[in-house]
Amino acid sequence: MTQSDQTSNRNWSLLFLCWVVASMSTLGSVFFSYVMEFAPCVLCWYQRICLFPLVIILAVGLFPFDKGVVRYSLPLAIAGWLTACYHNLLYSGIIPKSLTPCSKGVSCTEEYINLFGFLTIPMLSLLSFSAIIAILLILQRRISK
Repeated sequence: MTQSDQTSNRNWSLLFLCWVVASMSTLGSVFFSYVMEFAPCVLCWYQRICLFPLVIILAVGLFPFDKGVVRYSLPLAIAGWLTACYHNLLYSGIIPKSLTPCSKGVSCTEEYINLFGFLTIPMLSLLSFSAIIAILLILQRRISK
């Protein structure tokens, strides 16, 4: 196996790992909605709008490996991360509830789960988008060499 083949395999593996994170996050989101019957708030829907297409975009970039996939997927991941940041700040009370986009339906500060005292649904989303962005940036750095 040549050096170029090994580099290509590692890049493909990084993209596959990114797809796994996006897929698991999507499945978790669907699980919370349809199995646990947690109603998503407005900010949760915005984050889903950013997350769900990533599963398809990243999968298309895997077969065959597309070096431009970072360019297509990173803006969605950053938009989801920014929304998740806002949601976490709102959830923790740093942003006042008067700036909440949830005027009807489920409140954006509704607490459904709280694992270990800090793992909430908005925090899971933030961690997921952070992992996706980190992997995409590592992949971009490796591709541009």
